[in-house]
Parts: sequence; structure tokens; C-alpha cells
Amino acid sequence: MHTPVNRPVRFLEGERVYLRPIELADTDLYFRTLFHPEARRLTGTQNSFTREQIHRYIDAKSQDSSSLLLLIALRETDEVIGDIALQSIDHTNRNCNIRIAINEPQYQSKGLGSEAMRLLLGYGFGILNLHRIELNVFSYNQQAIRAYEKVGFTKEGVQREALYYNHEYHDSILMSILAREYRAKYGAPTPQA
Repeated sequence: MHTPVNRPVRFLEGERVYLRPIELADTDLYFRTLFHPEARRLTGTQNSFTREQIHRYIDAKSQDSSSLLLLIALRETDEVIGDIALQSIDHTNRNCNIRIAINEPQYQSKGLGSEAMRLLLGYGFGILNLHRIELNVFSYNQQAIRAYEKVGFTKEGVQREALYYNHEYHDSILMSILAREYRAKYGAPTPQA
């Protein structure tokens, strides 16, 4: 089977989105997403970064065995709509943190982020043999909290006033999903890796 040379690698593929490794060539794209006002608010991003810092960050992530940073792209057009990552992977205790960002409002609330989450959760539980995956979400992001609950995450606790953003303190909600909960909801994880 012949694959076009310029076609992006599809690490994990769903019905409408696929996840692909981030590359140094994505530096400008990733740099621009870090300055999208709504994406910054939803993720609590406060720092400013240079292109050189982003370039070094992407290079370091490609060599970091305790994390996996992927871009989320539309299957039909290959357009990158966000990123998703497993972070602080602890193989001894079989857990990690997951984070996701869908950059543009026109791609939010359409189930694309949920599909990307299910793909990476399937990889985490099915390939990496993790037992628990957690995330933090800020209390003002009710849309994300509902989406995470639909995917199967359970609220575990509240870190009170953990984020100072736009002259106010905000709570951070800790949520998690266990491998058995994922299997009960979706069956055995079978990502296409």
C-alpha cells in the first residue's frame, strides 16, 4: 500500500480525529496556539513563551519517556485542532496525568475532544498498562467538567483557590478514571497504535 510522503503519521485514529506526534516543524503552530485568549483562559496558561522556548520544549518532549505529547487533527482535512498529553507517567504505580486543549471554539462542544480523550485513554490503559489516569480542571470550565464526566472521569476533590487568573482565585477540580471503569464503559482498550 502506497502512503503519500507528506501525509501526517496517524499514531491513534478515531472516527473523526486522529492523534499524531508533535514535531519540531510544528513549532510555529504550537506557538500560535499558546496565545489564543480562550484557550489560555480554559487551561489557566499565564506565562508567555518565545518560539525558541517552544522549539526546545517540543525537542525535550520527544526525548521524555515520562510523557507523551500528541496533536489532535481532523481525519478529513488533517487540520490540527488541539493537543493532548499523558504526563508524569509513573510505571511503578501505573498512573499518570492527562491534559487536553481544543484551541478554536468552532471545534469545541462537538465531541472531538471526547473522542481524542477516549483514544489516548485506550492507549494509556491498553498499551501502557496504566491503572489510573487523572486530570485537573478549573471550576469555571463547567463545559469541560461535563465532558470529562461523560467520558467516565469521577470527581475526587477540590484544590481550593489553586489558580490565580485574571485577578481572581479559582478552584481546581481533581478527577480520575480507573482502568476497570474505562473497560466497563468502553470494553477492552484496543487503540490502533
